Amino acid sequence: MTPPAFTLRHVTDPSDPAIAAFGRVQEASYYAPDMLIPPEVFGQLITRRGPQREDRLLVAQTPEGEVLGGTLYALLPLPGELRGAGFNSFMAVTRAARGLGVGRALHGETLRVVRGAGLAGMFADSVHPARQSGEDRAAEAATGVDPVQRRAALHALGLRTVDLPYWQPVGGPDGGPLTDLDLLYQPVHPAPTVPLALVTGVLRAYWTGWLGAERAQTEAQALAARAGNADRVGLLPGTDTPSWAGSAGC
Repeated sequence: MTPPAFTLRHVTDPSDPAIAAFGRVQEASYYAPDMLIPPEVFGQLITRRGPQREDRLLVAQTPEGEVLGGTLYALLPLPGELRGAGFNSFMAVTRAARGLGVGRALHGETLRVVRGAGLAGMFADSVHPARQSGEDRAAEAATGVDPVQRRAALHALGLRTVDLPYWQPVGGPDGGPLTDLDLLYQPVHPAPTVPLALVTGVLRAYWTGWLGAERAQTEAQALAARAGNADRVGLLPGTDTPSWAGSAGC
């Protein structure tokens, strides 16, 4: 069977039906969809652009208009030599399209955009299988995703594990933090380390949207403290979880 051809395009119209289609792909692909950015917010994100943040939705579609996958990501420039980076909020591909190169094409295009914007690289986060509960692993298996293969795929794309205690704060008075996630990063130019100031600066900018500036700054400072306020932090294979959580390469 000939794999379906697909093209990539950025969605810019909040009424574009591809938004709802990607929302369905996202919900079917992730074992805890209630933890993701809801699709009804996508239209607001892609039209609310400013000098500190620009959110984009990139989709892969067949000539007939079927959405095979997509990725929601943010461009987060910073002043000075750090330049800033992108943050990939989520990427998903339909079960039928897995193995056809859709995810690699989506990731490659986001890197091209990041490079063209003069940013230093792309961040993302992901649960490592060694840090999942049995319940979560079973729920993920039901989506047709193997967590070990997922991290191997992220490593193959070029993403590396940032070796620090990454906690994702959650908004609301009773929220957070999520401590079972690893922070990943792919520099535009390969390097064994990443400046801690780039990590905290980008995360502060990313978190500000739902935490507010004050709490985002507090969380970024706490992350820097957990990392020992080092100048730079190491990048491990994307199949590893950070050393503070114990060696768990797959």
